[in-house]
Amino acid sequence: MSEVHSRRCSVTRFHFLPLIIFLVGLHAVEGIWPLPQTMTSSAERYSLDPQYFNFNYGRDSATQQGCSVLDAAFKRYFSIIFPDHISGNCALPFSEAKEYSLDVYVDQGDCESYPNSDSSEKYKLSVFAERAALNAETVWGALRGLETFSQLVYQDDFGIFFVNKTEIEDFPRFQFRGVLLDTSRHYLPVQVILKTLDAMSYSKFNVFHWHIVDDPSFPYQSRTFPGLSSKGAFHPMTHIYTQSDVRRVISYARLRGIRVLPEFDSPGHTQSWGKGQSDLLTPCYKGGIPSGTFGPVNPASASSYQFMARLFKEVSAVFPESYIHLGGDEVDVSCWKSNPDVQVFMQKMGFGNDFAKLESYYMENLVNITSALNKTSIVWQDVFEYHERRSSLSVVEVWREGCYLCEVRRVTKAGLKVILASPWYLDLPGPTHDWVRYYTVWPLAFKGTEEQKKLVIGGEVCMWGEYVDATNLSPRLWPRASAAAERLWSDEKQTSSVARAFSRLQDFRCKLLRRGIQAEPLFVGHCRHEYQGV
Repeated sequence: MSEVHSRRCSVTRFHFLPLIIFLVGLHAVEGIWPLPQTMTSSAERYSLDPQYFNFNYGRDSATQQGCSVLDAAFKRYFSIIFPDHISGNCALPFSEAKEYSLDVYVDQGDCESYPNSDSSEKYKLSVFAERAALNAETVWGALRGLETFSQLVYQDDFGIFFVNKTEIEDFPRFQFRGVLLDTSRHYLPVQVILKTLDAMSYSKFNVFHWHIVDDPSFPYQSRTFPGLSSKGAFHPMTHIYTQSDVRRVISYARLRGIRVLPEFDSPGHTQSWGKGQSDLLTPCYKGGIPSGTFGPVNPASASSYQFMARLFKEVSAVFPESYIHLGGDEVDVSCWKSNPDVQVFMQKMGFGNDFAKLESYYMENLVNITSALNKTSIVWQDVFEYHERRSSLSVVEVWREGCYLCEVRRVTKAGLKVILASPWYLDLPGPTHDWVRYYTVWPLAFKGTEEQKKLVIGGEVCMWGEYVDATNLSPRLWPRASAAAERLWSDEKQTSSVARAFSRLQDFRCKLLRRGIQAEPLFVGHCRHEYQGV
């Protein structure tokens, strides 16, 4: 084995009477969140001393020391597993400490790439005396296994660390498990985004859907079109994401096995775009004369598509993710109806007065632009509803309330992939503590063939920003988002009981607090370490 990571500190050794063990309330771990596919554990347990604990690369592992993803993860998870050690308070074992190692074996040695839609997250974890073994096909699966191991470790009343004998085989039920953050309606500082990425990795989310711009502001600083942020952001210096900021977010996410999916929503939701890009938006008319207001992107102008082609060329180079979200939702066509140039264009194209055909024409052009850049487009369900050439679409995100499973059925029947968001809008009114409504969601509970159900690639939690900024993001997201995370990762039959999930989620919420995530309480109770670092 190649020893990678261990810690030593100077500490006075104490030898307690064995009888004391029986006088102490033992704090075994409540369970793992999200619940693994198969897990067996016993009462047999092993003490861990941070001074004698090592992360190792297995001899036969395709990855070895120097693997950026796992080298960073070993350091990160050492601090997570042994928080007292980091603060200078070493554990005091009852007897002389023993060496303990977690040996990691990875089949594929690609450490410098980015996670993608086909990345395996499968892993196997075996915990026994003196060592544990973690086997994974990829480094991304190894990250999920390290998170699981970190949750298995617990402390007794003397602060001694333990882990029980355990066997786990695990993999996600759905490949796409996302969290959407809206950074237009309120700007979220980079540090807040990074903290959210940490919390996402603890719940095994793997996609950060960055709804980076919208009507209120355009914080993305484009190299090609710098005026978009200098004129469209809330503030051109303090409320923007520089190219360096974006690279930092992408790099931070990669080390946690998280893909960064950018969304540049158009033709609606683009009021902030027009401030820095003249002639992009449609001039609105009233009584046959310009009203001075503007509507969606002008679909009748060739320059609109030239602009989009240049912008998305830049975006595709900045974001390594193979998907790009094109939006396409909630287009108010009243301005298009009022504009004489748009009316002439519609007659020329043979659209008559069918503005759904105009929307479809615009989105078809954007899909083609992104396809030429070797990117796969995601669109909101509105596009599926008005788009004539559905075969050109790839992935549809279902977001509307009502019978969302009816929509999932329709989309999959058309042979398109689905991301489900409707039941996981965490910004909607209602009791903020009601995690159960997000847990009791059954994404495949629609009438359809097995082939249709395979087209549901996952879902995501959406946190829109009207009433959310850096002051309240974490408690609004966590641990409610974790309820959706388990639904997207775990076996549905094993996690159908809210009562059985409650104690595990309470325990997990306490872990989040100890890791610096300000997750709101589920109900009456307390955590042993709830105010450390707050």
